[in-house]
Amino acid sequence: MQTNFFRQIAKLNLTGDLQITLRQGTENSFVLSVLLNNEQCGDDARKTIPPLNLRGTAEDLDNGFFEHISTPLQTASGLMVDMESFMKQVEEAKKKSAMEKEKSDKEKKEKEAKDKKYGEALQKAEELEKEGKYKEAWSALPKGSEFPEYAEKIRKKQDEYERHFAPSLFSENQPQSTEI
Repeated sequence: MQTNFFRQIAKLNLTGDLQITLRQGTENSFVLSVLLNNEQCGDDARKTIPPLNLRGTAEDLDNGFFEHISTPLQTASGLMVDMESFMKQVEEAKKKSAMEKEKSDKEKKEKEAKDKKYGEALQKAEELEKEGKYKEAWSALPKGSEFPEYAEKIRKKQDEYERHFAPSLFSENQPQSTEI
């Protein structure tokens, strides 16, 4: 006797282990339980997919077995493959999220270091200003090109210090000249 049972199973193209349990019921009937299990799927939701149970005589099962199991098993197989794909994508997203957080933390630390450098340079310039050393204070100011977000403030400080360098021909605080 030749059968094509396993060729029919192969045609279903299922991913996972197919578990078939056959139990003889009352009189000439059988209870057939078919469960697809995919251990590759990391989602525990796969365990909630119930087995497909068929009841009938040997002749009923011979005639309608593949007809009744094809669609549900292919659906379950596809679902478990999709769940696994989803789980992998979630893991990838977590990794990327961690990488983005690390990148964000790095940028935050760099900005804090840059702000600290700016603050220290500005503080030194103000200390020199208090001592009346305006040229040194001007030189101690941070460069506007290195700190574009503070460029306007730096330029104003530079202008303020430059007023103390040398008297200007146009300044209001010049002594009045006397005519001879």
